[in-house]
Amino acid sequence: MRPFPRDFAAILTPKGRRVLDGRAAAYCGALAAPERNFLLLDGAIDRAWAARAHDALARSLLRHMALLAEPVPPESITFQTRNHQERLRKTARVRTAYLVRRDSRAWAAAEGLGLIAMMGSPAYRRFAEILAGRKLARRFGRQVLAYGPGDYAGPHTDHHPEDARARDGYVDVHITLGAPDVAHQYLVYARDGHFSEIVNVNRPGAIAAYRLPFWHYTTPLEAKPGREATARRFVILGTFLYE
Repeated sequence: MRPFPRDFAAILTPKGRRVLDGRAAAYCGALAAPERNFLLLDGAIDRAWAARAHDALARSLLRHMALLAEPVPPESITFQTRNHQERLRKTARVRTAYLVRRDSRAWAAAEGLGLIAMMGSPAYRRFAEILAGRKLARRFGRQVLAYGPGDYAGPHTDHHPEDARARDGYVDVHITLGAPDVAHQYLVYARDGHFSEIVNVNRPGAIAAYRLPFWHYTTPLEAKPGREATARRFVILGTFLYE
C-alpha cells in the first residue's frame, strides 16, 4: 500500500479536520491578518503516518534529490569599501526535489509513493485556502526538501518582484516531517522589524503555513549524538499563488 493516501484529509487528526472543515475559528483566514505571516499547526497530522511517510521518503525519494548549496560569497566582504556596506544574498544547504518534470526520476519516485496524487487532492488546496482566507490559483508548485546535519537556509524573504503573479505575495504550505534522531532545528522570523520570533520546526507531523514575502531563516539541523547518519527532516512544500 502506498504510504501517501490519495486524499490529503486521510492524514489529518481531528484537530486537522476541524481546520479543513472550517470549524477552527482561530485558523480560518489566519494568514489574511496583516500582522500574521507564519503559523504552525502542531498535531494536525497523524504522528504514526508522519513517521511512515518520513521513512518512505528516505527510502525512495532521497537518492533522487539534488544538493542545493549556496554558500556565503567571499566578495560580500572582499569588495566592501565602507563600514556596514555588506549585502548577503540567500544562502542555503539542503537537498531538494522540484516536482515539475513528469519525466524526472524524482517525479516518478514521488508518484510511486502516492505523493503527487495526495498533493493534488481537493482537500490539500482547501486546507491552504482556509488558512489563506482567499481563493488560490488552480496550478501550484510542488517541492520536497531534506535537511540533514548542518543543513540550513540563511536569512531571506522569498520575494519575487519580477514575477507579476507573485510580486504581491503568495502562500506556502509545509508538511514538516521531523524525526527522533534530530536534536533540533528552528525557524527564526521577523516581527516588527526584528528577528525576534523562533519556533521548533522539527515536529513529527505538523503543518506550517507562510504568507510570503517576509524575513526568515532556518537554523542548521543538529543531530543527536551518534545519530548523524539518520538525522533528517523532510518538508513537503506546496506554493500557491492567489487566484
